[in-house]
Amino acid sequence: MKKRLAVLSAVVLTCCFVAGCATIYPVGMIYSEVAVPVAVGAADGTYSKVGTATSKSYLYMIAVGDSSIEAAAKAGGITKIQFVDHKVKNVLGFIGEYTTYVYGD
Repeated sequence: MKKRLAVLSAVVLTCCFVAGCATIYPVGMIYSEVAVPVAVGAADGTYSKVGTATSKSYLYMIAVGDSSIEAAAKAGGITKIQFVDHKVKNVLGFIGEYTTYVYGD
């Protein structure tokens, strides 16, 4: 049992060093589902449109998609950005989903 725990710990630590555990948002080692603010404009915070853009990752090895602010603004037909949020969902590093929300007009 101790040997299995040691091997599991070594694998998790290796994944952290290889994948990079330092992120801009809170991370749960087993499960993460967080929303974090990215940017706020100088306007009054009202908006009429919302655009989203999503990218995904698999097994800490493959990442695909475009979750940029530009892609989300384009998807929502937004030319004047009011503020931006980012949501992250990740399960054991096996499946990750990263969505950017752009609010504006």
